[in-house]
Amino acid sequence: MSFLFGSRSSKTFKPKKNIPEGSHQYELLKHAEATLGSGNLRQAVMLPEGEDLNEWIAVNTVDFFNQINMLYGTITEFCTEASCPVMSAGPRYEYHWADGTNIKKPIKCSAPKYIDYLMTWVQDQLDDETLFPSKIGVPFPKNFMSVAKTILKRLFRVYAHIYHQHFDSVMRLQEEAHLNTSFKHFIFFVQVYSSIVMEHSSALTLFTM
Repeated sequence: MSFLFGSRSSKTFKPKKNIPEGSHQYELLKHAEATLGSGNLRQAVMLPEGEDLNEWIAVNTVDFFNQINMLYGTITEFCTEASCPVMSAGPRYEYHWADGTNIKKPIKCSAPKYIDYLMTWVQDQLDDETLFPSKIGVPFPKNFMSVAKTILKRLFRVYAHIYHQHFDSVMRLQEEAHLNTSFKHFIFFVQVYSSIVMEHSSALTLFTM
C-alpha cells in the first residue's frame, strides 16, 4: 500500500494496477489500508465480517502486486543480466520460467528477464475480468483460488530474490523498513489463508518476524 513507501519508491517496474474508485473492492482496499495504518499487520489480513473471501483475496493479491512492483522498481538498476544471470534465491533455489501458454517448457533465464515475464503474466491475470471480476454481482471463477495461489507463490519469489541478492542495495537506499513491512504483511496473509500456501515452508526463515 502506498503509505508504506517513501519518495524513492515512486518508480514502479510495471504500471500500477488500480482498483476502480467507487467499487466494493475499492472500499475493501481502503478498509485494509486503514487497518494497516494502525500498525496491526495481523489484524489487517483478517477477512472483514460479512465479506466474501474471494473478493478479499483478490483485493489483497492486487495490492501485493503493486507493493512488489514498487519495491522491485527501486532496485532494477542493480538487478541486471550481468549481476543476476539466473533467477535465484540463494544457492538452494533457482527458478525457471514457464506460464503454460506462451512458454510451456520451463526456461532458464536471468533474474530481470524472469521478473519481467512474471510481472507481465501477473498483470495479465489481474486484468482478466473473467478471473478477477471488478463489477458487483459478477461471480469469481471456480479456479480463482488456484490462480490466486499461483500468483502469490510467484510473487513470493521476487521478495526472495530481493532479500538474497539485493538486500545490501535496499539498505543503501534506506528502503529496508518498507521491504520488511511489506514482506511481513505478505507472510501474515499467506499464513492466515491456509488454502494459499508458499512452496517452501523454510521461506519464513528469510525474515525474522
